Amino acid sequence: MITIRQVSKSYNGKIKAVDNIGLTVENGEIFGFLGPNGAGKTTTIKMITGILSPDSGEIQVNGHDIVRQPLQAKRSFGFVPDDPNVFPRLKAIEYLRFIGDIYQVPTSERTERISRLSARFGLADALADRIQSYSHGMRQKLMIIGALLHNPDVWILDEPMTGLDPRSSFVLKEMMREHADAGKSVFFSTHVLDVAEKVCDRVAVIDRGRILFCGTINQMREHFRSESSLESMFLELVGEAGEEAAQP
Repeated sequence: MITIRQVSKSYNGKIKAVDNIGLTVENGEIFGFLGPNGAGKTTTIKMITGILSPDSGEIQVNGHDIVRQPLQAKRSFGFVPDDPNVFPRLKAIEYLRFIGDIYQVPTSERTERISRLSARFGLADALADRIQSYSHGMRQKLMIIGALLHNPDVWILDEPMTGLDPRSSFVLKEMMREHADAGKSVFFSTHVLDVAEKVCDRVAVIDRGRILFCGTINQMREHFRSESSLESMFLELVGEAGEEAAQP
């Protein structure tokens, strides 16, 4: 579960990247975080994961305040950033063992999870290779395996499908559903609206640092009184927000 209350973040004291947002990601759901480039998605995710500190407001992950209880909060989630470039000189298996050490995953559990996850993502035969030899998609898969190695309750995924082949994308979506059905949480940002429409239980749309909508796809359709696709409704929401911002 993730709870965000009245959170704001500015850069240089002027540019408000996130403007007094609030939302809750419940246990047992896949929550999609949508918005155009520069909308505030990545800034929000960096605050949830403790990479950035909010200027104001409160963020809790599994009941732990990310500012006041960072270690407890960070142990409870797995994070896949939008850039999979890490430790290129390490072999993949060395990287995964390193992650296992950080999260104090017992050796027997670590071995089983690495074997199971690498097989599921088709990476088992490449674990002895150095990460610098990996393609972007292979690095993305390695990051996902590393994020899930300590079996976290909360998954936080920033554009996780980028670079993945169709089979791996299918596997990840399948795993997201399994995780949510087990009563745990998945929070992910994406610009692929078709994916969000198919897999998300709820979505939030952010633009210019503000939440424009939060709810189910059906609730969005009720709002627009339309049977339009998520893509059409998203573009209408963002377009309306842009027109309002342009008015003097």
